[in-house]
Amino acid sequence: MKNIRKATVQDVSQLAELFDQYRVFYHKNSDIPAAEKFLKERIENNDSEIFVAESDDKLVGFVQLYPLFSSTRMKRYWLLNDLFVNENYRGNGFSKELIEEAKQLAKSTDACGVLLETGKSNDIGNKLYPSCGFEIYDEVNFYEWTNKDL
Repeated sequence: MKNIRKATVQDVSQLAELFDQYRVFYHKNSDIPAAEKFLKERIENNDSEIFVAESDDKLVGFVQLYPLFSSTRMKRYWLLNDLFVNENYRGNGFSKELIEEAKQLAKSTDACGVLLETGKSNDIGNKLYPSCGFEIYDEVNFYEWTNKDL
């Protein structure tokens, strides 16, 4: 049985394990205690919105969104920063359900949209996002400055 709901502090232990898998997927070192601390802070400080996917009372995926604002539109945007489903549960529609929840969040908060970025080599994501109504926005260049002091 599938269920998508907003994460709570009580979910942090299970959620941290998924978050750690997500980070390892992106070539970061495993650090579950730091993941627990990070997620607990996000939830307690209302810094982000996190939705979890459950199957048989077990967390199997999550999406995390951060608030942004568009000055030109004078509206909130949501940045879909993290989307992950445990490899044993992929192909069952959890990603699409989590994305739909993200879109509902945008609608319920009167946001002008949801932004995300994914690598050009992410074949699964580059098929998933258009199938969920996202369009490639190729009218601008995306730049990043990285703080080398960290």
